Amino acid sequence: MEKSSLDFLLKLLSTPSPSGSESRLQRIWLDYVKKFAMVNTDHSGNAIGILNPEAPFKVLLAGHSDEIGLMVNRIDDRGFVYFNQSGGINPYLLPGLKVEILGYKGTTVRGVIGFNRKLYGEGGGKPKCEDYFIDCGFSKGEDLKKLVRVGDYILYHSDPEILNNDRVVCKGLDNKTGSFIVAETLKKLSKKKLKVGVYAVSTTGEETNMRGAHCAGAVIKPSMGIACDVTFNTDTPGEETNRAEVFLDKGPALSVGSPINVKINELIEKAAKKLKMPIQFELTPSRTSTDADKIMFSGEGVPVSLLSLPLRYMHSPVEMGSLNDIQQIIDLLVETIASLTGKEDLRPVLP
Repeated sequence: MEKSSLDFLLKLLSTPSPSGSESRLQRIWLDYVKKFAMVNTDHSGNAIGILNPEAPFKVLLAGHSDEIGLMVNRIDDRGFVYFNQSGGINPYLLPGLKVEILGYKGTTVRGVIGFNRKLYGEGGGKPKCEDYFIDCGFSKGEDLKKLVRVGDYILYHSDPEILNNDRVVCKGLDNKTGSFIVAETLKKLSKKKLKVGVYAVSTTGEETNMRGAHCAGAVIKPSMGIACDVTFNTDTPGEETNRAEVFLDKGPALSVGSPINVKINELIEKAAKKLKMPIQFELTPSRTSTDADKIMFSGEGVPVSLLSLPLRYMHSPVEMGSLNDIQQIIDLLVETIASLTGKEDLRPVLP
């Protein structure tokens, strides 16, 4: 991966973008993409890069910019902060973590997620977010309320690191890597003569309500869409082995199932064969739980596919992915889209 691209990825990972407050990351994304493509935004907060807008056949690439987080629910008189989740938080991972509260005055307040003795095993039962609190080191709630209020976002404290030259580790790989991938794909496609229009969208709200994906599909009215997200690995100790295997370093994961358009998958697989690139498969029998689901039902209906990055430790402060896998997805998307004629008929059955 080029140094400028890696620097961009690490900048995205270092920028807070909780679901519902993605603007800071979107500003960085737009400033990067506008160097090689037209850019635009919409009322859902999407950041959009566009190549060849006059082409009637439009390809939508969607990678969501938002990350999971927490939200301040209450601050008590002693200065302890109680919270609700915003996205797929796993309560089992919370006790003892360091967090950052994005205060309403622009100040970031550090804290730790505290817990009481019943969570050492005396209380039993399944933990919930309501079982925990955040200790910011304040003794009086009135002092903390000068910096933090109800509704402020809370994120894991986690800085990006590269392990063994390839493994990137940080919170928010789900799915700032997708936002990165669609930008880099557009960058490479900007150097090619395209027969189709390409709309790369860094979408908002996927972790909570998928508002960005719906808006992108409704406004752009694409001829086809490819969502770029992450998927659970199966290559670490204790992972179940009775489902489709998804390993790091064994190629992008292509979804198959009811939501997925088989003609788009055929195009992607053809491109992979041309690149001599391995492909893995994941099953999405009824829904993908990604932006693809909302894009599919926008407008008059959009044929979609889903290409995913294998990811370890999803929705934790130490999500882990492979830089090589990220680059392979970019190369595969570039080959797929550059090969399009703009006359593809994506109907699974022809009359």
